[in-house]
Amino acid sequence: MRHKIGAECSTQEDSVEAFHFIELLIVIAIILIIITIAVPKYQKTQMFMRETAAIKAIQTIHQMEVQYQSQYGRYAASLAELGPPASGAANPSAADLIGNDLAGGEKQGYKFTLTGNPGGYVINANPIAYGSSGSRSFFSDQSMVIRENYGPEPATVNSKELR
Repeated sequence: MRHKIGAECSTQEDSVEAFHFIELLIVIAIILIIITIAVPKYQKTQMFMRETAAIKAIQTIHQMEVQYQSQYGRYAASLAELGPPASGAANPSAADLIGNDLAGGEKQGYKFTLTGNPGGYVINANPIAYGSSGSRSFFSDQSMVIRENYGPEPATVNSKELR
């Protein structure tokens, strides 16, 4: 069979090009399947890590409250009192016991609050974006027992104890 100059390619060359295109589509489909499996697992892992970091931050606040109480004779009534001073040396209104991020009330996807009460304090840690940054909220007080609540409602003194 003779080919004329400028004639179209043979059907064999066309089928090879089509075969390469189908291979490419199969590879893309496999990559998309892997992504749809991996992304939710990655997001759950990230959320678990944020929740674990929130628990560790509460434990840090407890330790710093004990130190603050031994230095100043009372518990700190706010995170700012545990945080660094704007300038100058540490004092009861800014004891420099925790970092700026935690003293500011937000750390790794959680919003922290510390309130003082007669003879103690209360710590709350709630996810900034429920379901994304965390699925649990946490509560603790001077008893140092950490309580958790699954769901968007904040944990309270009556919530389940974290084990």
